[in-house]
Amino acid sequence: MSGTTLQAIIGLGNPGPEHLLTRHNAGFWAVDALAAKFGGKFRSHAKYQGDVCRIDLGGAEVQLLKPQTFMNRSGLSVRALTDYLKISAPHTLVIYDELDLPVGTARFKFGGGAGGHNGVRDIITHIGADYWRLRIGVGHPGAKAEVIDHVLKRAPREEEELTLATIARSVEAIEVFQREGAEKAMNMLHQKEAAKG
Repeated sequence: MSGTTLQAIIGLGNPGPEHLLTRHNAGFWAVDALAAKFGGKFRSHAKYQGDVCRIDLGGAEVQLLKPQTFMNRSGLSVRALTDYLKISAPHTLVIYDELDLPVGTARFKFGGGAGGHNGVRDIITHIGADYWRLRIGVGHPGAKAEVIDHVLKRAPREEEELTLATIARSVEAIEVFQREGAEKAMNMLHQKEAAKG
């Protein structure tokens, strides 16, 4: 899959101002950063049950999507967009918050299970598991009972700044992914993190 070019990039989150700054919306932040860098402007699109914009990335048109279905039903929006535009799962990248990665880290991954993430699980239900993921670390609170509260709250300022810096590095890595392939993008992102640490 290393030669794959991306046609759709989906950021996961929950709609509404009360969710905007929560850890669970890291995927929204990432596609917002892509749109800002490449001059895209999101617009609500009823057909896709989400906010959509087009950008030029590495000489190719890419659709950015923020599902507005709430996290647990993200697959409805992703399926609507990819079906209508005939975008296959391997040309799709989903960006989301990851409890099992520490704050300040991000990882690309192709395929696999949901890892306990309800948005990812719903997308697998609708388009299968063979799509790219970019996981943005938000850390684990330590106890399973605290997970929901953790992801639905805003992080302390220092953590939030680390997450935003991680997203900036991730945007650069997505550009490399599109121009030079997944392997180079993964190497770049992980090496930068190693140097940073």
